[in-house]
Amino acid sequence: MSAPFVSDPAGVVTAPEIAAAQRTLGAAIRRTPTIHSALLSERLGVDLHLKLELQQHTGSFKARGAFNRIAQLSDTERARGVITVSAGNHAQAVAWAARGAGVAATVVMPDGAVQMKVDATRAFGAEVVLTPGPTLLPTMQRMQAERNLVFIPPFDDRFIIAGAATCGVELLEDVPDVDVILVGVGGGGIVSGLLAAANAREAAVRIIGVEPEGAMGMTRSVREGAPVRLDRVHSIADGLAAPWAGALNYQHVRDLHAEMVTVTDDAIVEALFTLRGACGIAAEPAAAACLAALMSGVVRLPAGTRVACVVTGGNVDASRLAELGELAKRAEQAELAACRPPTPEGR
Repeated sequence: MSAPFVSDPAGVVTAPEIAAAQRTLGAAIRRTPTIHSALLSERLGVDLHLKLELQQHTGSFKARGAFNRIAQLSDTERARGVITVSAGNHAQAVAWAARGAGVAATVVMPDGAVQMKVDATRAFGAEVVLTPGPTLLPTMQRMQAERNLVFIPPFDDRFIIAGAATCGVELLEDVPDVDVILVGVGGGGIVSGLLAAANAREAAVRIIGVEPEGAMGMTRSVREGAPVRLDRVHSIADGLAAPWAGALNYQHVRDLHAEMVTVTDDAIVEALFTLRGACGIAAEPAAAACLAALMSGVVRLPAGTRVACVVTGGNVDASRLAELGELAKRAEQAELAACRPPTPEGR
């Protein structure tokens, strides 16, 4: 099944487009830090760096693309208002960028979205419409037509990708000799940005996208040779549970030779609490997928490989974190039980 909102892929995002995005973003977007983790480097046998996009405005990298896209609106489009569809981080980013631009924003979100993401989107001034997951796109399309709103895509858009690419530029400036970059993939916005940035700088770096096993949109797209739409997605990493892979995002992954891997939800939870315990980084599940690929052995690298993980966001509420903690505890107990020697018969 083909993906919705198919763009006209006119080639990958270029160096001039990224430079223009940098000028547009200017001081409105934070340059987030890249830190080195000595502890995780020792544990994993690689030289590990972490790009902390959870310190960005709205708590994720999404602010970059949303700000850049909304900055392109004409006066007529600004007066019409904007609409988007998102499980949370893009929702907050559009609401934040629209408020700064004086533009009315409507956001269609799944009724099971993380409550703090819903609350934050409303706090930024957007009208939030909650609807069951299967009706997200029809609801958004109906409201867009009825109200004559401008659609701000979550990922399949040149300005969104160019905005995300500014994260890649910063990372490559901070760690110019990086060998491998890992990042979680939903619809493909951030991985496309990283690929475009590396291509623009002619950086010899492997870029590996990581998806949950329950939301393999980009992985399946690569296998099938075209962007696909998933009939069902299920993952604790709501930020990676996009039901389709963007057409332009797929083109970046294909043409710029990204590698795609998948990880289990259990691996994501373990990585999530490792980031908190070992580094004091309050990431959300989607942001831990990159580390999960290393910790679980899905991605194996030679000793000393210089690796960067993009910690894409930190929007998770306390109740959800407690649920994930219980999942991690039960998984650990099950693993310990499986490792115990069998009890002798009759004892």
